[in-house]
Amino acid sequence: MAKHAATKSVWVGKKLEAGPDAVPRSPIQRVAVIGNYLPRQCGIATFTTDLCESLTSEYKDLAVFALPVNDTEAGYAYPTGVRFELAEQDLASYRRAADFFNLNNIDLVCLQHEYGIYGGPAGSHILTLLRELRMPVVTTLHTILREPEPDYRRVTDELARLSDRLIVMSKRGTEFLEEIYGVPRAKIDLIPHGIIDVPFVDPAFYKDHFNVEGKNVLLTFGLLSPNKGIEYAIQALPEICARFPNTAYMVLGATHPHLKRSEGEAYREQLQQLTRELGVEENVIFHDRFVSVEELVEFLGVADIYVTPYLNPAQITSGTLAFAVGAGKAVISTPYWYAEELLADGRGRLVPFRDAAAIAHEIIDLLTNETERHALRKRAYMYGREMVWAMVARRYMRQFERAREERARQPRAVFEERVDERRPPQLPPLDLRHLQTLTDDTGLIQHAVFTVPNYDEGYTTDDNARALALTVLLEEAGDEDVVAAARLLAPTYLAFLWHAFNTKTGRFRNFLGYDRCWSEQVGSEDSHGRALWGLGTVAGHSNDSRLRGAASRLFTLALPGALETRAPRPWAYTLMGIHEYTRRFYGDRAAQTAREVLAERLLDTYGRHSSPDWPWFEDILSYANAKLPHALLQCGRWMSRKEMTEAGLRALGWLADLQHSDEGHLVPIGNRGFYRRDGERARFDQQPIEAHAMVSACLEAHRVTGDERWRLEAHTAFDWFLGRNDVHLPLYDAASGGCRDGLHPDRTNANEGAESTLAFLLALLEMHQSEAAIKQDKELTTVTVT
Repeated sequence: MAKHAATKSVWVGKKLEAGPDAVPRSPIQRVAVIGNYLPRQCGIATFTTDLCESLTSEYKDLAVFALPVNDTEAGYAYPTGVRFELAEQDLASYRRAADFFNLNNIDLVCLQHEYGIYGGPAGSHILTLLRELRMPVVTTLHTILREPEPDYRRVTDELARLSDRLIVMSKRGTEFLEEIYGVPRAKIDLIPHGIIDVPFVDPAFYKDHFNVEGKNVLLTFGLLSPNKGIEYAIQALPEICARFPNTAYMVLGATHPHLKRSEGEAYREQLQQLTRELGVEENVIFHDRFVSVEELVEFLGVADIYVTPYLNPAQITSGTLAFAVGAGKAVISTPYWYAEELLADGRGRLVPFRDAAAIAHEIIDLLTNETERHALRKRAYMYGREMVWAMVARRYMRQFERAREERARQPRAVFEERVDERRPPQLPPLDLRHLQTLTDDTGLIQHAVFTVPNYDEGYTTDDNARALALTVLLEEAGDEDVVAAARLLAPTYLAFLWHAFNTKTGRFRNFLGYDRCWSEQVGSEDSHGRALWGLGTVAGHSNDSRLRGAASRLFTLALPGALETRAPRPWAYTLMGIHEYTRRFYGDRAAQTAREVLAERLLDTYGRHSSPDWPWFEDILSYANAKLPHALLQCGRWMSRKEMTEAGLRALGWLADLQHSDEGHLVPIGNRGFYRRDGERARFDQQPIEAHAMVSACLEAHRVTGDERWRLEAHTAFDWFLGRNDVHLPLYDAASGGCRDGLHPDRTNANEGAESTLAFLLALLEMHQSEAAIKQDKELTTVTVT
């Protein structure tokens, strides 16, 4: 079988720039492929290596790494990019591999399955790994048994259940999966065995290189073992050489490593003895080695006829036969399953099993009839164009994307950390440890790698405004330690907003690098609105007159810029900031005027876009959606505008219903496409900001109406953080006090950045405040009754 240079890395992060025919970027960014890998000598190793390298060649931004299986304690000299290895018989290594995949945010796992390469009865150890994976699995089946023994049947059934999609390389494979194993046809994909792309050449071109010029060359290649039936091709040689004395039969390939360990070179020696007995020793050339891909191209090029005299009819795929057909060889083969299909329609000749005379007859016929031989070659070569690795890699990627999309529509609950649905949720305590970890003397760093601050991503006004609002609201939390920690953080966040405000433009800048350089002079409209919300919260809630003074002054300077914004979300954030600001400074006429203007804009936007089946402010549901009805509810309440209150309740009720699963938990609008009117709704990725927006808006609706429905809706939204979600995994990390960045179809995003952590802490604080208010109301009622 072919091998590739050991200098090629499995993990590919940087690749050449794409040319004009480059494949478009895929949403899948990280793929792991499980299977043997070169320099291990076997067909699966060659296939896995070719697949990995073809994927990274076709997809510029795709990172692919292989997880090879070691059948010896010493292992193999893998390329440096291989970062994890399986020990074939060590069950614990399979569990460790699953942990490795889950921790590294792999988007998809592609399994190359052959029973014999994995440990356990019928290769069952691999099931242990698959059961613990959180991401979609696409499995390529290299063997499908027609009459499986019980252990093999059980493994195949479980493998089909755990895989999101199954790939086969022949029509017969599809039929077997449907008819024998009961796999739905919609779950099966037929993708041909990949082949190297070689030109259609005259065999004479390479013959002098092998010292066979002027001879008719027959070729068989692959790892040597008794099931290859090479003795029957040798037995055919006396008759062939009687007609064509200048015939050379090349037998290319090392002895299979497993066979060599158990029996040495006994089979090869038997073949060599057979050539001597038949008097064809000078006509047979043994090449006892595992060749490189470059050498294989030359060996294929030199062959006039390729022969596969295999003995096992139940072989459902063959890489060697695929390579020969793709190279445009005239092929003579026994009728094993894959050969029957691949050589149909005049792409090759079939002979009975163990029939040397039939092999001789067909070879003589093709050597005699050069026109027919070349026609057969051309048909094979043209058929093979759809099998070249570039084409196969693209088809694999389409199925990867399909598996990911299907998992997004029908997510599966994963096992580790799964939430017990029977246990009533309890509110965690307020914990600022991770917020403190992300904060330095400049401000709040926006992203993290797991729980470690990511300095490369710098800071944002968005996050520091949210953090400022949180720390001030925490003054009312009651927990002395939490209050003390919040008071230490608040001045840092407020100082950041002052630094972010550009007095020349009247707008906030948003992105500040860790090098303390701004990336723009005017930030997003959203960041301007969020800054005003944070500042208004300080002005309306802080007990520290110095903080109030600094925040109020900056609020006044920045408020005119909000009137220049053009989108509903910055209006909503500004309105929420004005709502908090006027708790203390109700007489500020500029703030009142700004509220009137922006509230009318928001109501008008709702009126222009809404309809009975789409009662919303825009033609798309995107991010932080509940903030829009939340702002309108606040305005309706404080401005005594009934139509605003009604519109806010109608929009929020529709959004709440839309974001309920059949099981009753929250399913926020996903950020991979959002949800456009008359379009398809994205279910993933789900973001913490959406859950917090729903908690906050529903609690506001409860304050406005007193309707218990809204308090229950708030609880449903908050429970999303605790694991009452599509994959039954908590976003809240009790060990760090942070919140994971999002929910994928198969796992959480393990990074704990500022936005997600603040979303959780703000939602948690509001839930604590709501429960405290209910408790206080009950105590007052009890006192009154008494």
